[in-house]
Amino acid sequence: MDWNQVLADPSLQDLPYKIETNRSGKIIMTPAKNWHARVQSRVARKLDELAANGEVLTEAAIGTSDGVKVPDAAWLSEEFLKRNGEIDPYPEAPELCIEVVSRSNSKAELDQKRSLFFEMGATEFWLCTENGDVRFFTKDGEVDSSILFPSFPKSLPRR
Repeated sequence: MDWNQVLADPSLQDLPYKIETNRSGKIIMTPAKNWHARVQSRVARKLDELAANGEVLTEAAIGTSDGVKVPDAAWLSEEFLKRNGEIDPYPEAPELCIEVVSRSNSKAELDQKRSLFFEMGATEFWLCTENGDVRFFTKDGEVDSSILFPSFPKSLPRR
């Protein structure tokens, strides 16, 4: 299936799963857990406080060489939004892609997503743990803090 078919399929609407595809167009679904949604929201809210000249999205669809991948959160600059508008999926990665690490994620899976997002033009990739600890990456590897948002904390307080 291509992404537009996934979006148009009535049987796939309102599922409690994150949907992605692989390079063959097969659908991959990941059940959403409440703790994951809470961490995702905390990251997005904090990023939204710091983000000017752009927009924070949760679950933006990005076309990659390995199908459509959906980061848990992303920051899109105004320039990105002007270039891509409402295209589904985006043909390039937003400047910042963030994954909340689930217990079911393997290191290989997260490394692959990071690589795919950088391949598609991301400037940064963040990993956020269940406890709210954040790791920051550029295409050259892990860094101590975000280049795009230097004041973003390394750990998010629980509410």
